[in-house]
Amino acid sequence: MLSVVSAAPVSRKTHRLAVSALFFLQGLCFASWASRIPSIQQKMGLSDAELGVVLFALPVGLMLSLPLSGWLVATQGSRRMALIGTVLYSSTLVSIGWAPGLPVLVGCLFLFGLGGNLVNIAVNTQAVGVEALYSRSIMAAFHGIWSLAGFTGAAVGTLMLARGFDPLTHFLVIWGAVQLGLLVCWPYSLREDRPGEADQPIFAKPDKELLGLGLIAFCSMICEGAMFDWSGIYFRKVVLAEPAWVGVGYTAFMSTMAGGRFVADWFAHRFGVRRVLQLSGLLTASGLLLAVLLPALPTAVLGFLLVGFGVSSVVPLVYSAAGRASSMSPGVALAAVSTVGFLGFLIGPPLIGLVAGAFSLRISFSIIAVMGLCISIVASRAKV
Repeated sequence: MLSVVSAAPVSRKTHRLAVSALFFLQGLCFASWASRIPSIQQKMGLSDAELGVVLFALPVGLMLSLPLSGWLVATQGSRRMALIGTVLYSSTLVSIGWAPGLPVLVGCLFLFGLGGNLVNIAVNTQAVGVEALYSRSIMAAFHGIWSLAGFTGAAVGTLMLARGFDPLTHFLVIWGAVQLGLLVCWPYSLREDRPGEADQPIFAKPDKELLGLGLIAFCSMICEGAMFDWSGIYFRKVVLAEPAWVGVGYTAFMSTMAGGRFVADWFAHRFGVRRVLQLSGLLTASGLLLAVLLPALPTAVLGFLLVGFGVSSVVPLVYSAAGRASSMSPGVALAAVSTVGFLGFLIGPPLIGLVAGAFSLRISFSIIAVMGLCISIVASRAKV
């Protein structure tokens, strides 16, 4: 049924809506998993340390699959890989809820990371193609849809938990919704990527242009990783927030990161990608330094709001620039840049922990602020 598509021309707006829906389905799967991590920890009887080791299987699967995903998208087409990847991603989500023991859970998380990355490269390649139809930046809006799906998935997870549904039942409902979404939107995705992609290698070394973009993504994702994993701890230990307010920093960061993505394209079109990236780095550094120098609740919240705005546009705009690179196909270029960028996501949280153990959390966040400045510096010289 998915192979049946209309022979009539599809408007660029319809393509955009279809690809937006693919981003939403990807974000919904990830947020559904994240919302039930405590339930799965309880089901498996895992300590916090054991959970940390188990969770590492997901980024390992993602990292190891990056070159393969780029090659598959380049040789088989982003449209086909978006379909296969989304089905694999949602089906592996169900297997996580079903996993009867720790070894199976680790294997499922590895496959979940693999499937998620395949979807990521495929849908971003689709987005690059749709962006070309508009002849202007619209990539950040696609990533905004992903963030919106994150809020939706978290809300559904909270509802499922409140109603007493176990993770397997919850994930089966999400699986059904994703398959229905694919039936509706996939026929209207872009049928072809940029020509001449069949001879791309599996492993592609980024050239100087792509390496610069990867370094920008690397610095930004260090900051994102810090916010995702350490914002609550920072508010508890440094800001000394009341228990009810410990999560407000993360909420502030997520709200402006999502909102910023819906306006970033306009700013990029109006002022240019380079200036937006430079401003993004300055906002990120300023927000972190504000939270470090004045760690009271109001100023820390304001700082985290600025960080959210700062990082919101960086990865989407970098992906957009990578997809337009002339040295290799969009799929392989995105995989190359993602590989460099995602290293920052892996390095950031442990780096904060190590520095905090040796010195303090405030020193850790000061170092992360330097990464924000690096975004501006590298963007000044990168080809964007």
